[in-house]
Amino acid sequence: MTSTNGNSVPPNGAADGFSDEQKNFLQGFVSGTDLARTSRNLPTFASALGSGSANQTTEPQSSTRTVPSGPDALHFQGWNRTEAEGEKLCAEEAMKRASNPLEAWDEITAHARDEKFPKGLDVLRFKTHGLFYVAPAQDSFMCRLRFHGGILTGFQMRRVAEMARLYGGGYSDVTTRANLQIREIGVSDSALLLTGLQDAGIVAKGSGADNVRNITGAPTAGIDGEELFDTRALCAQMHYHILHHRELYGLPRKFNIAFDGGGAISSVADTNDIGFLAVRVLDDENWPHETGFRVQLGGITGHGDFARDAGLMLRPEECVQVASAMMQVFIVHGDRTDRKKARLKYLLDSWGFEKFLEAVQKLLPFPLQRFPLENCQPRPRIQKHGHLGVHAQKQSGLFYVGVLLPVGRLQNEQMLGLADIADTFGSGTIRLTVWQNLLISDVREENLHRVLDAVKSLGLATDASHIRGALVACTGSRGCKFANADTKGHALQIADKLEARIQLDTPLNIHLTGCVNSCAQHYIGDVGMLGTKVEENDDLVDGYHLFVGGGYGDQQGIAREVLCEIKATDAPQVLENLLRNYQTTRQHESETFLEWSRRYSTDELCAMTS
Repeated sequence: MTSTNGNSVPPNGAADGFSDEQKNFLQGFVSGTDLARTSRNLPTFASALGSGSANQTTEPQSSTRTVPSGPDALHFQGWNRTEAEGEKLCAEEAMKRASNPLEAWDEITAHARDEKFPKGLDVLRFKTHGLFYVAPAQDSFMCRLRFHGGILTGFQMRRVAEMARLYGGGYSDVTTRANLQIREIGVSDSALLLTGLQDAGIVAKGSGADNVRNITGAPTAGIDGEELFDTRALCAQMHYHILHHRELYGLPRKFNIAFDGGGAISSVADTNDIGFLAVRVLDDENWPHETGFRVQLGGITGHGDFARDAGLMLRPEECVQVASAMMQVFIVHGDRTDRKKARLKYLLDSWGFEKFLEAVQKLLPFPLQRFPLENCQPRPRIQKHGHLGVHAQKQSGLFYVGVLLPVGRLQNEQMLGLADIADTFGSGTIRLTVWQNLLISDVREENLHRVLDAVKSLGLATDASHIRGALVACTGSRGCKFANADTKGHALQIADKLEARIQLDTPLNIHLTGCVNSCAQHYIGDVGMLGTKVEENDDLVDGYHLFVGGGYGDQQGIAREVLCEIKATDAPQVLENLLRNYQTTRQHESETFLEWSRRYSTDELCAMTS
């Protein structure tokens, strides 16, 4: 091979006289370019130029023994480590190594043009861009969005409503990560929907598949007089850090992060892979600040585990960098063979916290400070249904109004009306909650009656019974292929029948989830219901397993299963029996259902359902 000026060029394609810096640049450029060309089934530069001297083999080196430069390097380290240990990558990981799902835009537009839904592993690739093919429940896409801290503007709410009208079913659902999703999207409209959202600054990328989900925070951040720290800026920083770091996509499995400012309303941080909890520090010379953030790790309540305190104390400006380092360790060392064991919890179970934190420390420019939990004040008491109704803000003369949404569903007209209310009487801010409701903030006292009337005119309410105040339901079988029951429909039936027959004087959380994935987190409800199928007259009908006694925060606990295979039609009576026993056997009027249920054995609770 000869250069244009006649000088000889070594077989590896690098000219004599290149500096080490130039050679490193070229090597990185070629490696990165070859990776992209391989994903498109194009010949690589290495194969075109040959590989080494004449007495070396020309067979390309196995991708399991090389690590390209650039942001994908961490993932190749994880894949290579797995195979070096004699394990086989699961099909999803093999797909991600062969073709990064972030590069699926051309496929999305081609499928839209050809009116063809994805099949096989392409379904997972499309989820990376926020598009979920939900057949056979619906022969359509669902699109999940991202609103850091659950906060959006009236303008953005209108755009979501517009996209749902043009391309979806004319409604949106509020999720248990303080987020929105649009359903019943036709395949030919999928790309138009995504670009229409992006034009309004609304992001869907990474909202599904093996990525970091919507960053959650307390819905009253910045307006809660009891909070220790306003987490809105931290939620935004974490959100944008993820969006602009390619290596934080395509993790071994999905990943949840939450910030809790220690106020009256919880963000349920202890159910997340990483939870940052603001705490007030008792007098301690080792921490010269009044507050700091505790780090909780490994929450995954669908697998029966809460996040545990890691023994760390962080300054606010350290949180995002620490979370990023923790995710990088998870990328390299998380399980790439078994998706049921590919969450952070299982790496922590295998390694222990100390080994994990040692690996994290190596990636940080500052030391992780260990700090005893007992030197921190307990979290202030949580207002269980404080996300509903009218509440004074810490800003004098301003109030927030919590709006009840029936199992999280909003029709387009309601979305437009709420946006008008927020813009006219508030600051144009709408705050979604993990309880599938929302708040309108910054309302002046003289305008409260107008806001309440306007909400009522939309067919919504700002107050609710203790039965309906935190009634949470996943999408259910009408919109999810995994669900065994119509959770949203049954939740409303349960609420209607119970409200007509029994009155509660203490708040109750009821969670209905359609399958073991537990999107509605049935394990942390006072009452949790897990969808199943029940045999009736040689047929299978919707039913539930009943769980009792779950809680979060200072009431943390996994609900116990007390009854199996209840027909959905029998569920209201079963719950009525349980609640009547609670009312007649509690020790005093202020004893909560949770406190009451934990005084009894599983067998005793089971007997109280009939």
